Amino acid sequence: MVTIKDIAKAAGVSPSTVSRVVSKHPRISKETADKVKRIMAEMGYHPNAMAKSLVSKTTNTLAIMLPRPAEELFQDFFFGELLRGILTHSTRAGYDMLLTTATGEHDEIETVSRLVLGRRVDGVILLSARVKDPLIQYLNEQQFPSVLIGRTDDSNPHILTVNNNNVQAAYDAAQHLISQGHERIGFVSGPRNLTVSFDRMEGYRQALANAGLKLNTEWVVEGEFLQESGFRAMSFLMEMPDRPTALIVIDDVVAFGVLRGLTELGYSVPDDICIVSFNNIALSELATPPISSTDIGTYQLGYTASQKLVRLIQGEPIHQFSTIIPHRLIVRESSMHVPVKKG
Repeated sequence: MVTIKDIAKAAGVSPSTVSRVVSKHPRISKETADKVKRIMAEMGYHPNAMAKSLVSKTTNTLAIMLPRPAEELFQDFFFGELLRGILTHSTRAGYDMLLTTATGEHDEIETVSRLVLGRRVDGVILLSARVKDPLIQYLNEQQFPSVLIGRTDDSNPHILTVNNNNVQAAYDAAQHLISQGHERIGFVSGPRNLTVSFDRMEGYRQALANAGLKLNTEWVVEGEFLQESGFRAMSFLMEMPDRPTALIVIDDVVAFGVLRGLTELGYSVPDDICIVSFNNIALSELATPPISSTDIGTYQLGYTASQKLVRLIQGEPIHQFSTIIPHRLIVRESSMHVPVKKG
């Protein structure tokens, strides 16, 4: 069995230098590190992760707290792209990932506390935030390295966050529909306890108010981030005698359900109703018709979250606790119909 002493002898360095190379010590030169790594590969040496963890008191593992049951989560392509960004950076930085989830808020805290108090991971990435989120409060109280993809409330000013300006993103989406001549604009939202739903709803409200348009609460339908929520919303909205001519939809997957519901009810997009959504997943361009969607830089959200967390764990100075990833509206066929004004 090859040991650190064997590697040190072959490389002409001390065993402590080999240990520092294994632990990615910043004071080891690239030339020395490359030489040691090459010899390790040639001799088939693999560091003992458990022993390394006991010595360094680190695990080189990050936990991702999934926000809902995995079978629902992976129906949404947004989270796949988010995870791709996280994994790309974490892998390059030498960290493994642990995915975990829970069935409820109490179970979330219990699950994360096992990881935190047992020192099974070096940091935690949260993929979404609720208003007054107890999980965020717990991590803040433990002062455990963590980063939130989303917005926390003002009571947690020191937790790392990576987010979009969701108020402005929804404002821009609504403004686009208003510029197309729409005056009756509805909103298919997500759960009201999620900050992303709250912020996008706020941007929608502001755009209507600034345009002098009335917000009809009957045109606002809440649901989950699932196709079925969009499908059900159409069964409700399209029965109204004074229904909206355009919709802002919280998520592309929900928008797929909206399209399916409208098709089954005999309505056409954009001729009967226009749609603008969020996340700009790859399939939004392939839908019939192609969906206008706000690109929120999903991959970059995940990559930046991992990057910030690793820097915090490694003791690098954090100059900016909150990072905003830019967004842009991609206009496609689903929102390009100009309605005919009545009388």
